[in-house]
This record gives sequence, C-alpha cells and structure tokens, in this order.
Amino acid sequence: MAKEKHVSETPATQWLRKNGISFTEHSYNYVDHGGAMEAAAQLGLDLHRVAKTLIMEDESAKPLIIVMHGDREVSTKNLARQTGAKKIAPCKPEVAQRHSGYMVGGTSPFATRKAMPVWLEEELLEFDTIYINGGRRGYLLGINPQVLIDKLGARPVQAGLEKG
Repeated sequence: MAKEKHVSETPATQWLRKNGISFTEHSYNYVDHGGAMEAAAQLGLDLHRVAKTLIMEDESAKPLIIVMHGDREVSTKNLARQTGAKKIAPCKPEVAQRHSGYMVGGTSPFATRKAMPVWLEEELLEFDTIYINGGRRGYLLGINPQVLIDKLGARPVQAGLEKG
C-alpha cells in the first residue's frame, strides 16, 4: 500500500474536523474527465462506493447537491419527481463553482459557499464507508455516509441509473 501524501486542509476538511467527524484521506493523480472511475482505479476502491458530488439546479435555477454512486448516472427525471421540482438539470461548470466554492472535479458537499439542499443516493447508506471528494481535485475522503444525513440534512433518493 502506497503511503498517503499529506494534503493541506480544504474548507471541507476544516468543517469536518471542527464538527468532530472522523474521515480518512486518499490522494490520487487527478485526470481531467477521469471522475470517480479514475479515482477508484488509482486507489484500488470499489467504484460503487466512490461517490460523485454534483451541483444541479431546478426550473427556478435554485441549486441543489446530489451525491451519487460513481458508477451510475443521475436520472434528472427521477430526481425532480422525488424532490418536488418540475425539472432538474446540471449546472454549467462556472455556475456550479460559484455555488459550491469548489472547482468542478473537486466538489465536496461539505462547507459549500452557498447553503444548498443535499440529496443522497439511498443505496450509499448501505456502506459503512463511502469515498467522497474532499474539496480538491485528486483528493477523496473515506467517511460514513450517515454523516451526510446527520450533519447536512441530506435526504435519501433513488435517482441513479445504471451506466451502460
């Protein structure tokens, strides 16, 4: 097992430490458009346990966060139905960055610039640990998914579609 290199604090890790939440740190070499698949491959993790954090918006351009399995796509139709929105679509990268304060590819649901509702793919709760972005490209945190519900008020949804 390769020794983890130390990564300086991010707003997400500062927030987690301040709230007494334990997590593990996992650095990898970021690859443009590699996403969760690249992270899982480099770190030897189960892709189904690597979560991607996406900033989306409803028909009124109100932003929201969806935390999904890395090996699935979001069904915006299912997500809209379950959240009570008429329509949900991904934000443009620059808009997502403005809402979250994080660069796309390094978005964490913790310590976002703007408070946004968080939705969590329900199946992620079946794991003791998921791997979620720590607020920087090439940096995942191993964390109990229940933290998203307990500390961020995340609400479980079934919005995932199998890739393929």
